[in-house]
Amino acid sequence: MNRKMVFYMLGNIIKLEAVLMAPAVVCSLIYRDNGLIPFLITIAVALILGFTLTLLNKPKDKTIFAREGFVIVALAWVALSAIGALPFVISGEIPSYTDAFFETVSGFTTTGASILKDVEAMSKGLLFWRSFTHWIGGMGVLVLMMAIVPNDSGRTIHIMRAEMPGPIVGKLVPRVKSTAKILYLIYIVMTAIQVILLLCGDMSLFDSLLHTFGTAGTGGFGTKADSVAGYSPYIQWVIVVFMFLFGINFNLYYLLLIRKAKAVFKSEELFVYISIVAVSIVAITIDIYPIYKDLSEAVRASAFQVVTIITTTGFATADFNLWPTLSKGILFLLMFSGACAGSTAGGLKVSRIILLFRHIRSNLKHMLHSRSVDTLRFEGKTVDNATATNVTAYFALYFLCFSAMFIILCIADPFDLETNITAVSACFNNVGPGFGQVGPASNFAEFSTLSKWTLSAGMLFGRLEILPMILLFAPTVWIKNKSFSRK
Repeated sequence: MNRKMVFYMLGNIIKLEAVLMAPAVVCSLIYRDNGLIPFLITIAVALILGFTLTLLNKPKDKTIFAREGFVIVALAWVALSAIGALPFVISGEIPSYTDAFFETVSGFTTTGASILKDVEAMSKGLLFWRSFTHWIGGMGVLVLMMAIVPNDSGRTIHIMRAEMPGPIVGKLVPRVKSTAKILYLIYIVMTAIQVILLLCGDMSLFDSLLHTFGTAGTGGFGTKADSVAGYSPYIQWVIVVFMFLFGINFNLYYLLLIRKAKAVFKSEELFVYISIVAVSIVAITIDIYPIYKDLSEAVRASAFQVVTIITTTGFATADFNLWPTLSKGILFLLMFSGACAGSTAGGLKVSRIILLFRHIRSNLKHMLHSRSVDTLRFEGKTVDNATATNVTAYFALYFLCFSAMFIILCIADPFDLETNITAVSACFNNVGPGFGQVGPASNFAEFSTLSKWTLSAGMLFGRLEILPMILLFAPTVWIKNKSFSRK
């Protein structure tokens, strides 16, 4: 383990967080609220800590291997959340550090689960920072750092693989830095377009920015207690469209830019993603039509909730706790599905589900015909055994982590089964709202301290797709051992 490189990178990431707080400082200055001093104090703490880490850990060897990549990503996300929570505590607007950490982790991991009972009472600067963490965490803060900070360390693809969601992560172009720039350029352009369209719907600039941050990062933090329900149908449809778009693999947007549209339309994952969304909207619309009695309203409510759940955004226009059992069941399953790999969405990812089912089918075929050789293929390419094995292992780890968190919640907070199981589902899959006492009209404020820390860990595990967080606590990763695989 190249410890000096790990802590050197961590120091740079913490310094970057201090820079990223600058827009929130400007917002506090404009609105003259009480967030200014807390932000300045936090920036000072971050800069001191960041410079200390970089000065004390200047590495001779700047090569980053797989285990360094995983550890850097895991430590970075914990540190970003720990420091990012300070403005809430210092300002006194979220006096409990546990609650502030939960809210900040929820922001960076783009979960959108909240402990706030009165969102509208918060100062503008802190509201801005709360939603801006979604935008930062959506594409990944380390990907952002690779895009804008000069870095001569080798094999930075390991950092991208550890932070970007999905079973397969590759480079769009030969250089990792160029790939990061392309991803963020697409991200910024889409963000700008949504802000403009929301402004056209008579939404204020402040609200347009914050709701776009929540949409782009598929996070769901907003400025109103009723989420998006109080806005016009036009604004709701704009958000629906962009939630759906941010749930698509960003590699496909790059293919469109280089005029390879045929490859986009041949994407199996995109086809399945669109199919799941379409079928779910139709099924729920039929199920809830008797409640709304207006087809256009039922379609809009159904489309909004289906897209916000499958993309793990967490906005809401209706209290789906009150919907029929079939609709709730479909939404519950969508919590686990997630959108496409390579998007800003959470969940298991459509590509991983496709690969699992094909792997199962291949094994069943081999059991019936032992001499048969069935090649596993995805997106027109052969999937190697290592990738197939990793997908199966991920599902096993997912189930174990989910079960452990669920048991802890049942011990710490004996709420009803629906509340506890969907609380874990909502946090582990980075969805936001669940059912029962954590539905769209409620929040996570009533959970115990132990449950909040457990769910915070679940959000980090879910966003980083488990492995980096597990390896962070593995002793063999930190031991200098030449026999340990460094590839």
